[in-house]
Amino acid sequence: MPRAMLDYTKTVLQKVSFDAKLFARELEKAINRLLPNEVEELKIWLNTYIYDKPELRQSLIYLKK
Repeated sequence: MPRAMLDYTKTVLQKVSFDAKLFARELEKAINRLLPNEVEELKIWLNTYIYDKPELRQSLIYLKK
C-alpha cells in the first residue's frame, strides 16, 4: 500500500508539471506525506524527470530540507 502513495505522487507531479509553482507546492506536500525511504525514491525519480525541464529545477530546494 505505501508504494501506491509514491506512485500517486509521481502521477500528480507529472500532471501539474506545466506550472512550476504548482509543481513545487505539490512536491512540498508529497515530501511531508511520504515515508523517508519513499522520499529517497522520489528524489531519484525527480532527477530523471526534470532533467529536460529546467523550469522545474528550482523546486528541488524542497528536497534539501
